[in-house]
Amino acid sequence: MDSSPVNWEALDALIIDFAKSEKLIEDSSPPSSPSLTSPSSPSLSSSSYHSRLIIRQIRRSLEAGDIDAAIDLLRAHAPFVLDDHRLLFRLQKQKFIELLRKGGTKDRGFAIDFLRKSFAPCALNAYPEAYEEFKHVLLAFLYDKDDQTSPVANEWAEKRRYDIAGLMSSVLRAHLHAYNPIFSMTLRYLISIHKGFCFRQGISSPISDLTERLLLEERDPPAIPQESLHEAPPFDEMDIQALAHAVELTRQGAIDSLRFAKGDLFQAFQNEICRMRLDASMLDELVREYCIYRGIVESGMQVLSEPSKVNQPDKQESGYSSSQDCSHDVDYSGAKRSNSQTSGITDPSSMQGTDGELRYASEPANNLEDCSTSGSNQSENSRILRNRSHVTGERSKRKRWRGRHDDLDFISDIDFNRSCKQEVSTIMEDANRTISKAQLGLESMNGENKYEIVLGMKELASQGMAAEVVEEINGLDPAFFAQNPVLLFQLKQVEFLKLVGVGDHSGALRIASSHLGPLAASDPTLLKPLKETLLSLLRPNEDALVTGLPLHALATSLQVAFGKRLGIEEPQLMRIMRATLHTHTEWFKLQMWKDRFEGLLRIDSLKENSSPVLTSLATSKSINNDSCTLGSSQATISSTTRISDDVGSPNQASSRDVICDENAILKVMEFLALPRADAIHLLAQYNGNAETVIQQIFA
Repeated sequence: MDSSPVNWEALDALIIDFAKSEKLIEDSSPPSSPSLTSPSSPSLSSSSYHSRLIIRQIRRSLEAGDIDAAIDLLRAHAPFVLDDHRLLFRLQKQKFIELLRKGGTKDRGFAIDFLRKSFAPCALNAYPEAYEEFKHVLLAFLYDKDDQTSPVANEWAEKRRYDIAGLMSSVLRAHLHAYNPIFSMTLRYLISIHKGFCFRQGISSPISDLTERLLLEERDPPAIPQESLHEAPPFDEMDIQALAHAVELTRQGAIDSLRFAKGDLFQAFQNEICRMRLDASMLDELVREYCIYRGIVESGMQVLSEPSKVNQPDKQESGYSSSQDCSHDVDYSGAKRSNSQTSGITDPSSMQGTDGELRYASEPANNLEDCSTSGSNQSENSRILRNRSHVTGERSKRKRWRGRHDDLDFISDIDFNRSCKQEVSTIMEDANRTISKAQLGLESMNGENKYEIVLGMKELASQGMAAEVVEEINGLDPAFFAQNPVLLFQLKQVEFLKLVGVGDHSGALRIASSHLGPLAASDPTLLKPLKETLLSLLRPNEDALVTGLPLHALATSLQVAFGKRLGIEEPQLMRIMRATLHTHTEWFKLQMWKDRFEGLLRIDSLKENSSPVLTSLATSKSINNDSCTLGSSQATISSTTRISDDVGSPNQASSRDVICDENAILKVMEFLALPRADAIHLLAQYNGNAETVIQQIFA
C-alpha cells in the first residue's frame, strides 16, 4: 500500500496539544486548541481536563460496581443526570444487582429496602418499558449469579457494568463538552476509515498489528435523545448520510445522534467519534515515542548534564556513580566536551570500548586526559559541535514527560498488552543494533548519542543550514548521500537558493554546476526541479525564498533516512499516520466527494504541503499528486457530482463521464442503505435514474 506525504509540523502541533491537554508533559502553557467546540478558548483547557477526569472516575466506579460512589460524583458534578429518570432508573437497577451480588443476608435486606424506597418508585416514571424491566430484574432474588441459563443471566453479567459506564460517559461528554483532544479524535477517525477501506477493498493493512490493538472493537453505547426531541423536524438527508458513513451508523442511528445533538452535525460527529475507544496506555506510549524521536520531550535516557553540572552530577538522574563523572562531559550531539574547546567533536571511532560501549562510560574519573578532546582524538569528519548553539537551543525547548500520574486515571477493562509497550519503546535499543559496515565509525556510539546526532541534523536542516548538514553527514558516513542522492539534491537546492537570496549568483551557479547538474544528469526526474530552481535567478528575494522553502519537510526526510542508517527506526505513529492518511484520501476518492469533517479534525492541515521549488521534486519522484489535493475542486455540498477520469478505482471504470444528480445519489443511498460510491456506480449503469435503480434492485 502506498503512503501519502504528511505535514509533520502540523502533526507535531496536534501531538503537543494532545500531550498538554492530557497533562502528559510538564508545560504550564495552555493547549492552543483544547477542544473542537472552542478552539480559541484556552481558558477552557483546565475545566475540560477536569471534566474528563471526573468522567473517568465515574466510569471507573461504575465498572467496579460501586454505584453509590458514582451517584455521589454525579450529584456533585452533574446533577442533571440524576434528574433524568431514564438514566436514574438504569443506575438504580445496577445498584440493586450489586447489592444482591454481595450475597450476604444483610446486603439482601438492604436490597429489599432500596427496592421499596427508591427503585420501584423510579420505575413507575422512567420510561414506558421501565416497569416491565423492573419486574424482570426481581427474578435475581431467585437465580444465582453464576447460573448462566437463568432468565436474568444478562442482568448478572459484569458486562452490564461496562454498558452503563459507557452510557454515562457518552452523556457526560456531550453535556459537559468534555471531548477528547483533537488528535485523539482524529486518530480514531483515521483508523476507523483505514480498517473499513482495507476490508472493502480486500487488501491487508500494513499496520494491522498496531491498529487492531489501538482502536478497540467495542464502542460506548449512544446517548439517549430526550423525549422532547423525538418529534424533531426532519434533518438534511446529506447530514444524515455524511454522519452515518463517517462513523458507521445505520440511518436511524444517525438520526438519533442528530436528535441528541439538536441537529448540530459536528457535535453529533464528535459524540460518535468519542464513543470509539482507544487503548489509552498504548496511545500514550506511541505519543511518547514520537515526541522523543521528534525532540519534543526528553528521552528519559539522558546521562548528560549542562556544563555547570559537570563537576557535580546528579547521581539519581544520571544513573552513574561518582567514578563515572567523565561521562557527563559529553554533548548531546554525541561528542565529548572539551574544557577549552567547544567547536569540534571527537571522531566516534576513537570512543570505542569493550562490547561496543563508549569508552568514557567506563573509564576511571581520574583519567582526565581521556575525558578531554585532545588534538589526537579530534576528527575533521565530525564537527556538529561547531553548531552546538543551535542543537543546545533546541534541547532547552524539550519538555519533560510526565505521563498519567493522577488517581483519577481511567482503568480500561481490557488490559494493555505489555509487549506493545516494549515494541513502541525501543527507539534507543534499536539504535544500538548492528549497522552496516559502511558505518564502522559509528558502531561504537550508544543509542542516545546517535539519537542526538540525528536530532542535531534535523535542527540544522530545518534552519536551512544545508552546507553544514552535508559536511557533517559526509564526515560521519561518507556513503550516505551516494545512497540518498535526492536528499543531497534537496540540500544543495537550499544552499543554492540561500546564495541567490543574498545576491551571490556566482556562488549559486557553482553549486548548480558542481552538484545539482551532475545529480540531475544521473536522475532524469530531477531535471524539472532543477529548471525551477534555476528560475529563482530571475526573482531573487531573500524573504520569499527562505520562508517558501519546506525546510521542515526536508528536515524530517533527512531525520528518517539518516536515523535508519544509524539503526534508529522511525516511531510507530509515523507509520500509522502515513497509512491512514493515504487510505483516507483513497476512501474519499471512492466516495467522490470531500470529507465533511476533515477540517474539524485538522486532517486537511496534515495533508498540506508548502510546495514551492522542493515540493515539485517530491511529486516528480513518487507521490501521486491527486492524493494530496483530494477534493480541492469539489464543493462540500454540490448539486451534481461528476465521475472524472482521474478516479482510477477499477470498479468505477465503467462509470466515467457520467453525471449524477446529488439528490439521486442521496435517494439511492437512503433507500438501499448503500455507501456513496456504490450508489454512484449503480446510477451510472442506469443513466443516473434513481427510480430505475431502486426498481431493478427490488424487481
